[in-house]
Amino acid sequence: MNVSKNEYAKMVKKASPPSNLLKDSLKAFLVGGIICVIGELLSKLYAGLGLGANQVAMLVPVTLIFLSILLTALGVYDIIARQAGAGTLVPITGFANAVASPAIEYKTEGFVMGVGANLFKIAGPVIAYGTVASVVYGVIYYIITLF
Repeated sequence: MNVSKNEYAKMVKKASPPSNLLKDSLKAFLVGGIICVIGELLSKLYAGLGLGANQVAMLVPVTLIFLSILLTALGVYDIIARQAGAGTLVPITGFANAVASPAIEYKTEGFVMGVGANLFKIAGPVIAYGTVASVVYGVIYYIITLF
């Protein structure tokens, strides 16, 4: 099927449901904020248990990652993400979901060819480009500090 760019754009527009930008942005903001509030509550909880600042700083992200992976495995994270959109991409929980989703999806193919081969299917490019970008920024910063 040979379709021009204009015809394809019309097909996409026809097939795509219209979105309410204000409503979608509000949902994303609220869900992202709720995730951050949960992190803050965990911080207060762990500090209230008498743990030191270093332990709290370690346990909060570990707990958020665990909860994100648990909700992903139960299929709840995807339901929340469908409603909240980018609000679920709060870095640590969104990244945990991006790593866990393919691993869970391909677990039936075994640990090596299923989980291992697909673990970083979504998150791999983020890691690769993030690493390259950090090297480039580091070199630029180094050059700037020389002068």
